[in-house]
Amino acid sequence: MLRRLHHDQPDSFAFTPANQAWAEAQITKYPEGRQASAVIPLLWRAQEQEGWLTRPAIEYVADFLGMAYIRVLEVASFYFMFQLQPVGSVAHIQVCGTTTCMICGAESLMDVCREKIAPKPHELSADGKFSWEEVECLGACANAPMAQIGKDYYEDLTKDRFAEILDELAAGEVPVPGPQNGRYSSEPKAGLVALTEFESGRTQYNASAARAVEIGDTIKRIDGTEVPLRAPWQGKTEAAGDVAVAEVDEQEPEILSAARDGGADDLKLLKGVGPKLEGMLNDLGIYHYDQIAAWTAAEIAWVDARLAFKGRIERDGWIEQARQLAAGEETEFAKRAKDDKIYE
Repeated sequence: MLRRLHHDQPDSFAFTPANQAWAEAQITKYPEGRQASAVIPLLWRAQEQEGWLTRPAIEYVADFLGMAYIRVLEVASFYFMFQLQPVGSVAHIQVCGTTTCMICGAESLMDVCREKIAPKPHELSADGKFSWEEVECLGACANAPMAQIGKDYYEDLTKDRFAEILDELAAGEVPVPGPQNGRYSSEPKAGLVALTEFESGRTQYNASAARAVEIGDTIKRIDGTEVPLRAPWQGKTEAAGDVAVAEVDEQEPEILSAARDGGADDLKLLKGVGPKLEGMLNDLGIYHYDQIAAWTAAEIAWVDARLAFKGRIERDGWIEQARQLAAGEETEFAKRAKDDKIYE
């Protein structure tokens, strides 16, 4: 299937403050200089925020991680969990169309989608609430046919029950996920034939469905208000003597109203600086390598607080790189950036 960016794109994208904090925390999970490893979780969070992945969101994540736009687009277009076109505001329905589900009636589920949502996959319903698509195996073959709605599986579906589920979702209800024919999970339809001693002690729903019922809204998108996941050392004091890490007071560095004669230096030759960050630095009045090379800890703190996320300057080693470039030397990253033309 050919996957392209949607023809109608918004003008811009930015993480909400909560999602920004979450994204910054994610990067602490990876070794220094390896922040690109966070590209999939950050793209997923951008999709959770907007419902689908826009071009501005893809470029925002690229700038955030210091990656070339094409590299992030490659990831977004490769994985089918990323939606490159608008989806329903209530839910995007993914009907499994692989062999087991198709034999057991998946085509009738797609007929329901065509009737109740839109004639073709990836089209929005008239009210904008729903969209749908056929997907490859979702790994619930014992409970075929099935569909994924939001983050949960609805299994052992019939055409009539599937239509009811869509009506319930449209009415603002959240149907209980899992098997829809009375089965607990994926045991034989006639009942358990093994481990029967555990049948009397089980909860009302299987673990997956029970958790969904506990949350109460399984189609709600993640909004970033959960506690950020940080690396073990984040937010803790030093082990030796349990001495707290001191906060550094901010001090404004040398700021220029415009680039000096001869024009601004190419700040993208600093590892971790993409086109967006270069623009942000220029907007702050920072145009040249020697400005960056002269920063003190207090000046780093001042700039750090005004960039996309904290810690980038020291983690990517801007100061040492800037010193080398200001002296007319060429860093390994700068050489690679020129050879690969990563920002062109």
